Amino acid sequence: MTAAIDLAGLPGRPCTIAAALELVGERWSLLVIREVSLGNHRFSDIARGTGAPRDRLTARLNALVAAGVLEKRPYSDSPPRSGYHLTASGRDLLPVLQALLQWGDRWAADSPPVRLTHAPGDSAVHQVDAAWICRTCGEPVMGSRVTRELTPAGRALSGLPDEEEHDHDH
Repeated sequence: MTAAIDLAGLPGRPCTIAAALELVGERWSLLVIREVSLGNHRFSDIARGTGAPRDRLTARLNALVAAGVLEKRPYSDSPPRSGYHLTASGRDLLPVLQALLQWGDRWAADSPPVRLTHAPGDSAVHQVDAAWICRTCGEPVMGSRVTRELTPAGRALSGLPDEEEHDHDH
């Protein structure tokens, strides 16, 4: 289970984006997740792939394990060594990395250094082009057609009365 963040304790607008960034928003965290998703499970391989200083990498790995994003699995008894693997929580971050890759390809790099391809069983191999699709209706999501609605938890964090209390006032 992923560690929950106290939204009320975060500065600014209380939201789960801020909470997610508390857990994985630091550069080395996302690069660690990238490396582990590519099959690099050992500390030395993760260090080489991220370029992170060893002390920072150790801190990030420990934080990601504590947050439930990674888990340690032993691979050697003598000497005792463990590798790092994505949990369900960590695997759920892969579309976030895909979105950052696509954004970086478009806006941050003159010539993208990698391309992700997809090989479904009955279709030709093709480049991955992820999109924001609504799981309920299957339509592409356009930012201008998305509205924000406070949940009961959001209303409480914002100091607003429950909707039922608010409805009775009218």
